[in-house]
Amino acid sequence: QVQLVDSGGGLVQAGGSLRLSCTVTGRTFSLVIMGWFRQAPGKEREFVAAITQSGGSTDYHASVKGRFIISRDNAKNTVYLQMNSLKPEDTAVYYCAARGGHLLRRGVYEYENWGQGTQVTVSS
Repeated sequence: QVQLVDSGGGLVQAGGSLRLSCTVTGRTFSLVIMGWFRQAPGKEREFVAAITQSGGSTDYHASVKGRFIISRDNAKNTVYLQMNSLKPEDTAVYYCAARGGHLLRRGVYEYENWGQGTQVTVSS
């Protein structure tokens, strides 16, 4: 019943910016924490950022801290990932994810619902 739809990916030059969006439909009352993960070819899916229900607390992987900003608009059932100062190393498929509970987690296994993924390619 719950569906997450990622969007906003594309091709961008190094140093540029991109904003990803994830819209949640269906019953969302049990989904508290929203997060973003990414997976590059040949690599495991890794944590990027997470945000609490109110948006009051966030968590970022060290590689994106200071460059990426996660936010959410609960009125629109949407979470965003603003990506600035993009690097070629950021190239990956980005996935929106959601979990029940109220603690920020970084493990893939901690999240219950996933978007289909959106490709982000950063050229050098």
